[in-house]
Amino acid sequence: MTALLEVRNLEVTYGEFAAVRGVSFEVRQGDLVTIIGANGAGKSTTLRAIMGLQRPRAGRIVFQGADITAEPAHLRARRGISLVPEGRRILPDLTVEENLRVGAYCLKSAGDVEAALQRAYALFPRLRERARQRGKTLSGGEQQM
Repeated sequence: MTALLEVRNLEVTYGEFAAVRGVSFEVRQGDLVTIIGANGAGKSTTLRAIMGLQRPRAGRIVFQGADITAEPAHLRARRGISLVPEGRRILPDLTVEENLRVGAYCLKSAGDVEAALQRAYALFPRLRERARQRGKTLSGGEQQM
């Protein structure tokens, strides 16, 4: 079985400071993977590099067989790669459905947006129940869905 995601010898720097050095791992379909380390160990930086929000100095990131190391974040999002940051980063005065539609801004067609909404509702049935509620009325866990 081929890897869904491969990270090979990843190095990410902030100026001269090496935040990530030599990180390598694979994720296959169905795997559950955790990145564990102390504060400042480079966990978030590794995830930001995979998402395309931080440019690696060295190494490769391969998703579904395609080298995406130099690909911008918006193209990675179209591939289905996303990052759920800590905290409650929603638009509190928009409804749940409106928040989901904002998150689907990079999709090409209305049909793609509708399909993405249905996938989100299938993964998180609670969101369908709350589709017309304002984001600020959700619990913290619901906001992270």
